[in-house]
Amino acid sequence: MGADSGPGAPAAVPWRKVLYERQPFPDNYVDRRFLEELRRNIRVRQYRYWAVVRETGLIAQQVSCVAVFLTLWSCMEQGDLVPSTVLWVCLGCALLGYGLYEILGGACVRERTRLADLQSATIFLAFTFGFSPVLKTLTESVSTDTVYAMSAMMLLAHLVSFPYAQPSPPGSLSLNAALFASVCLASRLPGALHTFTMLSCALLVFALWPCLLHRMREKAEWSFPWAAVLVCLAGVGGLGSLWPEGALLLSLALLTLTLLCPLLLVHLQRHKDNIHGPWDEAEIREDLSRFLN
Repeated sequence: MGADSGPGAPAAVPWRKVLYERQPFPDNYVDRRFLEELRRNIRVRQYRYWAVVRETGLIAQQVSCVAVFLTLWSCMEQGDLVPSTVLWVCLGCALLGYGLYEILGGACVRERTRLADLQSATIFLAFTFGFSPVLKTLTESVSTDTVYAMSAMMLLAHLVSFPYAQPSPPGSLSLNAALFASVCLASRLPGALHTFTMLSCALLVFALWPCLLHRMREKAEWSFPWAAVLVCLAGVGGLGSLWPEGALLLSLALLTLTLLCPLLLVHLQRHKDNIHGPWDEAEIREDLSRFLN
């Protein structure tokens, strides 16, 4: 880059930072004001450790939800849980969660009526119960190893694509991946009632629970950390009853997500070095409200 005293830079003609007129300066010429306009880290966000830990609780509890779901499936597959008992427990949890959702909503304007919610639930349960025999035999021609591999990939896709910033309603990709994994796993259960129960649990865990958790974050912030901790304990405890080594691995993964990763993020903040100056791209700002109206 040139300088004010560089060759070919007449002192009588001031340099202007414009592109639409020809000037008697080289193309790479700049004056001393170029570096004076340099700014560093003007838009860097400074994170607080415990605030980041609180936000990672949503990721940790979602991983634990997958562990809880797999625990329920394994217990039903081994015959340790009766489908009718699980159905009654799911019904009680659904009613309790719906009531809590309504209480936390307070005076918010409802987009749907309670009758519409009841109709949606009835239609889903009726169709799921009616198609349970079909879903039970859906993957009979597929090997069990392939079914387990597809389920693992779909649950991983659910965790990766889950909209953690706005979990209500759940993203279509993450929800469809979780339901697809649920159908694959439910087809390996002993009977049609088991399949219906497993899909009902999947709806409760992957579709309804994120909506309630989002409402708790908005309306009762103090309750969100406790809910996340309880879900994590349920995931670790349920997995520990079937596979102690897996529960240990899950505990280490949760501790890494909630404690180590935030510490690493906060530590790396001090090494940010973003520079901003007159070479930044032009940003065109125009009032487009007339088009939106």
